[in-house]
Amino acid sequence: MRSFLLWILAIVLSAGIMIYQRMTGPTSPVRGSVEYMGKEVSYKLIRTWGGDDGAKIIVETENPEATAYLEYRRFKSHDDWTRTEMSNSNGVLETELPKLPAAGKMMYKITLTDGVKEIVLNDEPVVLRYKGGVPTGVIIPHVIFMILSIVFSMRAGIEALAKRGKILFQSFMATATLLIGGLILGPIVQKFAFGAYWTGWPVGHDLTDNKTAVSFIFWLVALIIIRKKPEKRGWVIAASIIQIVVYLIPHSVLGSEIDFTQTP
Repeated sequence: MRSFLLWILAIVLSAGIMIYQRMTGPTSPVRGSVEYMGKEVSYKLIRTWGGDDGAKIIVETENPEATAYLEYRRFKSHDDWTRTEMSNSNGVLETELPKLPAAGKMMYKITLTDGVKEIVLNDEPVVLRYKGGVPTGVIIPHVIFMILSIVFSMRAGIEALAKRGKILFQSFMATATLLIGGLILGPIVQKFAFGAYWTGWPVGHDLTDNKTAVSFIFWLVALIIIRKKPEKRGWVIAASIIQIVVYLIPHSVLGSEIDFTQTP
């Protein structure tokens, strides 16, 4: 029964960490609300887009008379701002940004108008990154193994703190799932999404690649040590803490991007 409760604790901790990472990352939508024509309008401005078409930007107002315009330019470019009017379909304002290659970024901002005044939704331009489509058969196993890696990491750390007996198995599973999800499937996902298997050290500065590698190295070292000396539980605790820190760093920070000041 105690083991079951420890698994529940590990799952709850892992879920909290993953939710935090999801909500704080640079791909999380920009959300907010404004007062417009006597009603509150809530909006969600996307920051990532995959596929073969331009990013569709939508603001739901429930007002068939609503009007707005969007301004955009490429991120890291010398472009001037381009303005385009948003269409209104039964209160849903919509427009499409120009398509960019994978890892290209577009900045945009939206302004609602009522004929008298203008209401800017986002004072700071939203930065949206384009990515290529990733096959379901690749992304789903990647996500599953990454979830398992954090769960086994938390469980191994708890096992080490509680001085229980299954620390070697749980440490092995934490290491193996991180290897498969982060260092095998992760680069494959990145190749589909951004055209490169690896953009971390030493070829680049992608923080997602680097932090995954650091976490795996710590787990591999911990696994080797406790396999020979099970009493060295501190290594497992350290590896578990490192993985928590790694997950608290938002996903996709310092990720692949095109510098349009150097590229036409």
